[in-house]
Amino acid sequence: MLEKQFYDQLFAHSFNIPLTVDYGEQQKQYGEGKSQLTIHMHKLIPVKDLLKNASLALGEAYMRGDIEVTGGGPFALQRLLTAAYESSGSFMRNPKLMRFIPKQSHSEKKSKQDIQAHYDLGNDFYKLWLDKTMTYSCAYFDDWDQDLTSAQQNKVDHILRKLDPQPDRRLLDIGCGWGTLMLTAAKRYHVNVTGITLSQEQYDFVTARINELGLQDHARVLLRDYRELDDGPYDYVTSVGMFEHVGKENLGLYFQDVAKLMAPNGSALIHGITRQQGGANNAWLNKYIFPGGYIPGLSENIDHVIAAGLQVSDLEPLRRHYQRTLELWDTNFNAKRNVIQKQFGFDFTRMWDLYLQAAAASFESGNIDVMQFLVTKAPSGTGLPLTRDYIYS
Repeated sequence: MLEKQFYDQLFAHSFNIPLTVDYGEQQKQYGEGKSQLTIHMHKLIPVKDLLKNASLALGEAYMRGDIEVTGGGPFALQRLLTAAYESSGSFMRNPKLMRFIPKQSHSEKKSKQDIQAHYDLGNDFYKLWLDKTMTYSCAYFDDWDQDLTSAQQNKVDHILRKLDPQPDRRLLDIGCGWGTLMLTAAKRYHVNVTGITLSQEQYDFVTARINELGLQDHARVLLRDYRELDDGPYDYVTSVGMFEHVGKENLGLYFQDVAKLMAPNGSALIHGITRQQGGANNAWLNKYIFPGGYIPGLSENIDHVIAAGLQVSDLEPLRRHYQRTLELWDTNFNAKRNVIQKQFGFDFTRMWDLYLQAAAASFESGNIDVMQFLVTKAPSGTGLPLTRDYIYS
């Protein structure tokens, strides 16, 4: 009886859209107006599990197939989660019901294990649903209907133009992924680039691409932690989707290391996910998707930038761009769903579909954001142009 009352409260106050909940033997509608979605509760989650950690309990229930969401098209789950994030009484954002996970280790050894757990699922897995550039970060769209490959190349050029790179100078890409940014910098902007990664799969892929493109004299990739580098200074530093992995306790050190690696007149473009509401962990994401992950607050990052002796020259939010990126990734993912499920299994496939749609919902609702920080070494700066016109010309 108490469990049914709990679920009534959950669905009555956690979403800002009318919906139907199918309990199996009965259906009940919540909210005013025509139901927009149906939640099928094939198996009720124990209340104690929800109270212990809502994100983990709900995520695991969805992975097992205990929960289904229908009636809203291919992004039904995204719509439901967006409604939850936007609801002032959202269960998943109630601090009394969701506890944060314990502090995580971020030693160099642990960081390598965390990165490899996510990125070394295999290049073939990511090739199934990323675009041709193999770029696994927020794209930059000219319009909502632009194709993903063009938008990812836009993003790379947008980042590099912000740095105003000059030929033959040195650029360091921290967390280089599959190399699109660093290789574009070498080939199109004629700078000498070093990319670093902790993923063996990415290292092998980028090494092969350098050789294919004949860029051995202008590009290199290292299988190394950014804290191990001692061959600075670099005129330019880029780091895309990296600081979310270093952990709350290491954020200050991360920005200090970026500063140490920069030349006296150097500049850096740091691109990553933030929260305007303050930093947060998510237990389900930490367990299944990004071990050791932490989303810092915007002001938290700014404080670390200043403490590292750096100065913010430009700050740009790309929240809606990441929403669109994730929606296109999820479309690509589901187009290959049968292949992925055959290789990785039922739970894994639902886990990744949940991750992509939940992340899209978080960006859509404003629960999280993505920012590009253009920073220079204070007080001298870099001599960047006076206005932003140079970025778009």
